[in-house]
Amino acid sequence: MTMQTSGRLIALGCEGSANKLGIGIIAHDPVTGKSTILANIRHTYNSPPGTGFLPKDTAKHHRSFFVEIARSALRAADVSPADLACICYTKGPGMGAPLQSVAVAARTLSLLWNKPLVGVNHCVGHIEMGREITGATNPVVLYVSGGNTQVIAYAEQRYRIFGETLDIAVGNCLDRFARTLEISNDPAPGHNIEQLAKEASGRVLLDLPYAVKGMDCSFSGILAQADVLAGQMREQDAREARGEPAVEPGAVRITPAELCYSLQETVFAMLVEITERAMAHVGSAQVLIVGGVGCNERLQAMMGHMAAERGGSVYATDERFCIDNGIMIAHAGLLAYETGFHTPLAESTCTQRFRTDEVHVKWRE
Repeated sequence: MTMQTSGRLIALGCEGSANKLGIGIIAHDPVTGKSTILANIRHTYNSPPGTGFLPKDTAKHHRSFFVEIARSALRAADVSPADLACICYTKGPGMGAPLQSVAVAARTLSLLWNKPLVGVNHCVGHIEMGREITGATNPVVLYVSGGNTQVIAYAEQRYRIFGETLDIAVGNCLDRFARTLEISNDPAPGHNIEQLAKEASGRVLLDLPYAVKGMDCSFSGILAQADVLAGQMREQDAREARGEPAVEPGAVRITPAELCYSLQETVFAMLVEITERAMAHVGSAQVLIVGGVGCNERLQAMMGHMAAERGGSVYATDERFCIDNGIMIAHAGLLAYETGFHTPLAESTCTQRFRTDEVHVKWRE
């Protein structure tokens, strides 16, 4: 294990599982156990409104900006490659082509600088970063992002999955509905849906399916019905443009704000329900929300109300750490490295399917 002259261990983390390219540098003090964030640089690939980001285009973005972002991170951290103990990268899950582009770049740095590689599970990175930033000790974790929706609790050196989506992730549901409404992808479609929902009256809740099945959720049917309602809204808009009444007497005038509000209220209520059930099962009073959707203030408020009724509390981070970033990969990778783990070059692959509960969490009791 490489020990720096200051006594600190420093790792560089590379994240690129979706449309965010992130390079982070973190230092761990083995004496005090404290972590210090030295750099957290990120660059986002945004596609035009009404479209999603394609794997090939996203991978091209990551390849184009990797060197620039890595150099910026080293400058911001004021460290040199010689100061690093290891290079950490996202092994999975995620989109295949973007994952591959960043894995190749991480391998290149490892060979250039003669540093060991550490492959990191993306979800475990979110969890460990969330625990580090918030101070949550042993929470039930709600992991919500564009590619994943899971309710997780720790037991016997594994992050155990208690419930998850049966089809698409909640973030993917929101992102795809943003395409339906042709909402901007900058800074993120889910963020823009959240802002639109704040403009709603709060008195109209449009009828959408509520699909909780035991500890699991389903979001594809909700998205399909939201798309139907969006079509009805456009018909109302067209009638109004012709000078006709937009709706029949007693009918609801559908607006983008009411659609976004109703979608958020429905899917977030589902997530609160299954999280509360997990809390009751494991006897935890803490909830940690991680992943890009975890930035949503309405989700945090709804979860906070539930937790308060149980005498508990909610922990969440801001967009620096909720949204995909390199520092979470550096942190989780360094935790594993400190136990003696590294990824041999021949095994430094990536995979689109890498479940949270496959990781041996050796650094926790």
